[in-house]
Amino acid sequence: MVEIDVPLVRGLVAEQFPEWAGLDVRPVANGGWDNRTFHLGDTMSVRLPSAERYVAQVEKEHRFLPALGPRLPLPIPVPLGLGKPGKGYPWPWSVYAWIAGDRSSLRTIADLTVFAEDLADFLLALWKIDASDGPPAGTHNFFRGGSLEVYDAETRRSIDILSGEIDVPLITEIWERALASTWKDRPVWLHGDVAEGNLLVRDGRLAAVIDFGSSGTGDPACDLVIAWTLFDEPAARAFRNRVGFDAETWERAGGWCLWKALITVAGEPGTNPLVREQHRRWIDRIVADRLSRT
Repeated sequence: MVEIDVPLVRGLVAEQFPEWAGLDVRPVANGGWDNRTFHLGDTMSVRLPSAERYVAQVEKEHRFLPALGPRLPLPIPVPLGLGKPGKGYPWPWSVYAWIAGDRSSLRTIADLTVFAEDLADFLLALWKIDASDGPPAGTHNFFRGGSLEVYDAETRRSIDILSGEIDVPLITEIWERALASTWKDRPVWLHGDVAEGNLLVRDGRLAAVIDFGSSGTGDPACDLVIAWTLFDEPAARAFRNRVGFDAETWERAGGWCLWKALITVAGEPGTNPLVREQHRRWIDRIVADRLSRT
């Protein structure tokens, strides 16, 4: 892991963007894992990949976000500068316009159902944008928008590890139903990581969508996972009704959520117990949802 701290960021900015050299550099409150993010003055941020597997996302965001932004109903990140390796840091990095807002959570959202409908409207607009020149699923976005088959082996391994704690036949059935269908329509643009930390709230309402590092084109099922990870039943129902989609797409969406939850719960012993418990709740919700539809 590369050491990314304030002196490094200050040095990179001074060397490559001298017009911003005098601005204050400080870490943001929630700096993320895939990237480390710092305030640059009051109106900008600096974002640096934390590992080589995230580097491809830098050029992708600089290329496509300026074209996507004007077509969307809410703000998304605006790239202002593309940095290059330097000061011992080995990869490209970015300067963005700062977007004010609080991380979405049950504490910051005023009305979860309204929030779900606002998010659905944002995603519907994203999915309508011409995706013919967008990047298909691949290593750059950890295969978001592609086939769940990529994660079949590790999902089944996690099911085996958790065999004493979960209903193995039912979980396996849910997973195999998710694998059994494919997206048959044209590829669409997708965000790839529609999660609490990437949705900003102001005055209780959805105000912006950030972190398009997992974006790409393909099957939008992965963008639906939030129906289980954040929304309560009324909000999830409103979200489902607003975005539509057939039962098979929702099964694939459940597969994306189940994969992430299983590998987290079955992960390394040092995994944060609170994170593990959160992902257990996701599994419980997916199971309950499946049982309610039988």
